[in-house]
Amino acid sequence: MKALRFHAAKDLRIEDVEKPDTRPPAGQVLIRNRFVGICGTDLHEYAYGPIFIPTEPHPFTGVHGPQILGHEFGGVVEAVGDGVSGLAAGDRVSVQPLIMPRAGDYYADRGLFHLSGDLALAGLSWPWGGMAEYAMLNAYNVQKIPDEMTDEEAALVEPAAVAVYACDRGGVTAGNSVLVTGAGPIGILTLLAARAAGATQLFVSDINDARLEFARAILPDVITINPHREQPGEVVRAQTEGGVGCDVAIECVGNEHALKACADAVRKQGIVVQTGLHPHENPLDWFQVTFKDIQVRGSWAYPTHYWPRVIRLIASGLLPAKRIVTRRIGLDQAVSEGFDALLDPSGKHLKILIDLTA
Repeated sequence: MKALRFHAAKDLRIEDVEKPDTRPPAGQVLIRNRFVGICGTDLHEYAYGPIFIPTEPHPFTGVHGPQILGHEFGGVVEAVGDGVSGLAAGDRVSVQPLIMPRAGDYYADRGLFHLSGDLALAGLSWPWGGMAEYAMLNAYNVQKIPDEMTDEEAALVEPAAVAVYACDRGGVTAGNSVLVTGAGPIGILTLLAARAAGATQLFVSDINDARLEFARAILPDVITINPHREQPGEVVRAQTEGGVGCDVAIECVGNEHALKACADAVRKQGIVVQTGLHPHENPLDWFQVTFKDIQVRGSWAYPTHYWPRVIRLIASGLLPAKRIVTRRIGLDQAVSEGFDALLDPSGKHLKILIDLTA
């Protein structure tokens, strides 16, 4: 079968690899992949990797590069192994890509599977990924989707789950004002998740005007801020009741200036959520954190049990994730029209989906 594999930074290859066994092992499911999204993590691997792709055998899966990429995907069940219930050939599904011990691990035993020290991901540290014609997965990684959800939307559940969890970590609720720093795919999905949670006033900051235009097109009432021209904190305070700042600020960039802007813009006893991955240690004004009595919370991935909830949010239209898709391409175009296009600093695209049947 055809697959896109990571070999090294700037070295992605479309290769013919052996298709998974059509008779899945016990507890596993074979799916025919339909759509897969190119994630920021995939872009970082392409540009600077290996980062999360192991160069030595992964402690839980034993996998190392070359690696089939793609962890935002869905497809159609081809076959199920012994002991698999609730899934059958022909079911359309979304993939929850986190793979880890199911018991005997401190966090797994407490249902916090996403915090396991032996965590692996389909598309990064598992034999299979979404950027191939087929994938073999554990049954717990495969969730059936309803008829009202499209195949494209099935591939957007994963990034939407990141956004929903970030809002949950911030305690976003009805009537809140929320600042999101970063108007990329996760940032805009976080705005959509905040609106679905009942937030009534939304702000987004980004240094890329094209990204801000995307945000306004998707959420016409969002207040956009370019930090090269305006101070986010000043804009937020000027627009919020009493001039106190927003209730919640969610950092979706992985940039120290964006994190500082969140701490500045949030009101006293507000909450700052760190979602973007910082490549190195970054300073924060801890006097301000103490003086304003604010909380700073991390947000890593998502609890694995979020899949049914996020599927319902998308299928119902409450979280219209498909609005972030700006291009659809075939696997043969993935590098030139996908990865390279997304690394273009002009920011002409948000989410690019690869159609595995094109």
